[in-house]
Amino acid sequence: MSGAWVAHASRVLVSASRRNSLSERSPLAENGVSAEKSVIAKTRSPTRVTRALPRLRKLQRTKYRQMRFKFSMVTPEMKIETLAVHAGHGIDPATGAVATPIYLSTTFERDIEGTYSRGFMYTRNNNPNREALERGISALEGGAVAAAFGSGTGATMSILQALAPGDHVLAHIDAYYGTSRLIREIFLRWGLEADFVDMSDLAAVKKALKPNTKLAWSETPSNPLLKIVDLAAVAEIVHDAGALFVCDNTWAPVLQRPFDLGADLILHSTTKYFGGHCDVLGGIVVAKTEDDFVHRIRSIQYEAGAVPSPFDCWLILRGMRTLPWRMRAHSENAMKVANFLAQNRKVARVHYPGLQSHPGHEIAAGQMSMFGGMLSFEVKDGRDAAMSVTAKTKIFIRATSLGGVESLIEHRASIEGPGTTSAEGLLRLSIGLENADDLIEDLDQALR
Repeated sequence: MSGAWVAHASRVLVSASRRNSLSERSPLAENGVSAEKSVIAKTRSPTRVTRALPRLRKLQRTKYRQMRFKFSMVTPEMKIETLAVHAGHGIDPATGAVATPIYLSTTFERDIEGTYSRGFMYTRNNNPNREALERGISALEGGAVAAAFGSGTGATMSILQALAPGDHVLAHIDAYYGTSRLIREIFLRWGLEADFVDMSDLAAVKKALKPNTKLAWSETPSNPLLKIVDLAAVAEIVHDAGALFVCDNTWAPVLQRPFDLGADLILHSTTKYFGGHCDVLGGIVVAKTEDDFVHRIRSIQYEAGAVPSPFDCWLILRGMRTLPWRMRAHSENAMKVANFLAQNRKVARVHYPGLQSHPGHEIAAGQMSMFGGMLSFEVKDGRDAAMSVTAKTKIFIRATSLGGVESLIEHRASIEGPGTTSAEGLLRLSIGLENADDLIEDLDQALR
């Protein structure tokens, strides 16, 4: 009986050592295996093996620390392009692979004493690819910790679920329709209180605050009217009231730094610009500091299970590497398209903060490095004229979403459905990476 127990322990340790070594022939592997064999060989009973466990555990922990995936060293002093390339990435110690492997396993081996010294137990709780993504985006935004989700809406929901019944939420009236609907149709029934105000109006923000206000939700540039929220000013007002300040930064990743302007939490639908190719769904919450509220979000992440797959995490982190350069091109193209539309006689109004005529232009210029790749415009003569434009474009694709390499056009009111506040003549554009002259030519012929 005791011989079989010792033989089993030996097989487990030798097998684990080989699986996690740089190479079965490396000095590290040979020393680790021989050391473990030596410890086991000196034991002749379950009692002696039990006594030897502390030394075996130490050997295991040492080996696993040496084998653990090593993330690239990044520092806040690095420029944004460098951070985007290296944050969350590293060389795979087992193979030397430069590209991060995809870890599809749903479960991970325990140590012989029942712990998880390698940091992973079950992929709903944590996964190497999700850990890499959270580290990467947190570093890019200058945050302390992040929690990734299977969609932007899932990430939004986790923040609201971390509140308590009776808490009051103050939200931007011109924000993603899905966020407003989530608050109105689900969380009001769960006991949250909410008010919606134009957060570009500081007086309206102050007036709407209540003693039980626990969180203020901003989005800038906003969806779909691209209103600009003065993040620093609103953050000061909200913090004076003792509430948390959230910024949905989906439309302006790397172009603005909400943490530097006072935000406590940043949300991204990583489906959009982080993924960058309209082929992956995801969302993430980044926190400036790690506190009890963030711990509740992390608890909701793994207890509710709305987590992204390892492959989705891998795709989003890969997309982040080119994000700063893509955002620059999106912004340059959008500026050219906005200038064209502003001079077109068929267009009643253009909503783009890069235009000096935009009411939030000065604030945007102060808190953004560029003005982003999203814009909307209102066609004269209303819905029918707007729908005619979408039917005649040849390069712009009639589709919702945004942030991909291809340019999209959509009639926002019909997408949002009953209860929409969007004008019937409003069209929203996601400007892609095509040549701006081709995009302008396409809109010009569609507006005729």
